[in-house]
Amino acid sequence: MTASTETPASSFRAAERLGRIKPSPSTAAAARVRELKGQGRSILDLTVGEPDFDTPAHIKQAAIAAIEAGETKYTPVNGTPRLRRAIRGALQRTHGIEYSDAEITVGGGGKQVIFLALMATVDAGDEVLIPAPYWVSYPDMVRANEGTPVIVPTSAENGYKVTAAQLEAAITDRTTWLILNSPGNPSGAIHTEEELSALAEVLRRHPAVSVLSDEIYSEISFTGTPAPSLAAVAPDLRHRVLVVSGVSKSYAMTGWRLGYAAGDPALVGAINTLQSQTSSCPSSISQAAAAAALEGPQDFIAESVPVYRERRDVAVAGLRAIDGLTPLVPDGAFYLYVDCAGLIGRTTSEGKVLADDQDVTFYLLDQAGVAVIQGSAYGSSPFFRISFATDLGTITAAVEKIAEAVAALR
Repeated sequence: MTASTETPASSFRAAERLGRIKPSPSTAAAARVRELKGQGRSILDLTVGEPDFDTPAHIKQAAIAAIEAGETKYTPVNGTPRLRRAIRGALQRTHGIEYSDAEITVGGGGKQVIFLALMATVDAGDEVLIPAPYWVSYPDMVRANEGTPVIVPTSAENGYKVTAAQLEAAITDRTTWLILNSPGNPSGAIHTEEELSALAEVLRRHPAVSVLSDEIYSEISFTGTPAPSLAAVAPDLRHRVLVVSGVSKSYAMTGWRLGYAAGDPALVGAINTLQSQTSSCPSSISQAAAAAALEGPQDFIAESVPVYRERRDVAVAGLRAIDGLTPLVPDGAFYLYVDCAGLIGRTTSEGKVLADDQDVTFYLLDQAGVAVIQGSAYGSSPFFRISFATDLGTITAAVEKIAEAVAALR
């Protein structure tokens, strides 16, 4: 008797929460690039925010040493004592803030820590304020936890940063969180101490609102100093600020999946409880590597930031020279957010009108072989984002191809 080769009907039934979220646009874009490359297309990929540098040697050696020493077992949910001590030292060094051990939590990347923080605090109908443009995952993380993302549009006039007046107007009796990302993805904007002080004045009038301060790019700053933290600018609000960071961007450790946060001990305890029932603890080996990164020499950051700045300057100059494109000059991180309003309404050689920024990104991919991400994924249009966390040759070639593709439009 021959066994049936037919695929059985799926019995899968998606939970309601799954219908509230969508896959990460940046992950989807990277998958599309891999697909096209698999078909033999030559694609210049400017989608992924991942440093092209290798993890520094002393960090890799610390991981190897941990393996050889047998540090391959479960660790405490909130990380090894050594790593928590290293995180506290890094926050003291960077922002001058002293945290206790009970105020530190460690997770499998900053993304996990943010998700668990929202899971621990957001109930159905709670509102989370998210300034736009925003990192693509924030709204869906809120929706996945039954909250309501409230998008607060920002403008070029204010450097694409939320203002005190906007914050005041957006807060309701359902507001639980304000998410701040500085330096921001995709804009690269950094909130100054004065701007943070103005936000703090509003927050003092609304004691029920906490702040999730995503500072993952804090040390990739082109201002000469790390981006300031609200927790340091307004120390009286520190118990209401959850500072989230990690080692992935500053130390080129994206694949190590190690993030952390510092904040109110009760919130940290709730995050730890949730993690104990999900991933149990971060990788012991990644923790050893992260401790070495935070404790050891900081030469890598000092050397990589000028490289990013050079790449930024080359990309900005090249894109500014293209009719219809206006790149925002970032103060930090490694992204350019490019205003492409000047391309909307133009027509391709095949007669297709570019109606929005998604059309622009598809056109650049098909015509120029350059992969970027549409601004609508970040909550503002018409823009596209490019990552300059790649080599200068790729950036230069991509800008040239974009220029040729734009010149071909009518």
